[in-house]
Amino acid sequence: MRIDAPRIYLLTECPEYVREGGGALPESGKVAARASHGRARSAAAGAVAAAVWALQEPVDRRLIGCDYSDVAVLGKALADGRAWWPAGFAMHLANGALFGLAYHEARRRWPERPRTLGVGLALVEHAALYPLCYFVDRFHPQRGATGVPPLLKNHKAFMQATWRHALFGLVLARLA
Repeated sequence: MRIDAPRIYLLTECPEYVREGGGALPESGKVAARASHGRARSAAAGAVAAAVWALQEPVDRRLIGCDYSDVAVLGKALADGRAWWPAGFAMHLANGALFGLAYHEARRRWPERPRTLGVGLALVEHAALYPLCYFVDRFHPQRGATGVPPLLKNHKAFMQATWRHALFGLVLARLA
């Protein structure tokens, strides 16, 4: 018998599976297997949505006229020189995957309107965390560098972030 994540879940959480000898997946096991697959899909969707966000940044920076880049904010806090972009992109994808997992759990509770949920959660996250730009403005090691302008009182940067979060939520909901 092959041991995989759904079976480990069943062995630890479902006594009827153990009593039945651990053969075919019982109905509760099929639900667990689907939930595990759904989480992976939602995490992947979050990473893809974050990639779409990051790859469209040059376009919205040009259109809006603000030099704000989330990839730069993350990457330039982690690495110097040319390594900042891959580091920031990787961190952005990881954040997107984690958000995808949170979206998955929320969608299990409110499944009726997934696109509204995706965009809504992304915009709530934006509104809740944007005040933390105070710390970016004050303590970021590369503040003032390309891609890391003053953010907290920057209306164009707020507009960029709003657009980016809405786009992220739409892509996430479509793919998850």
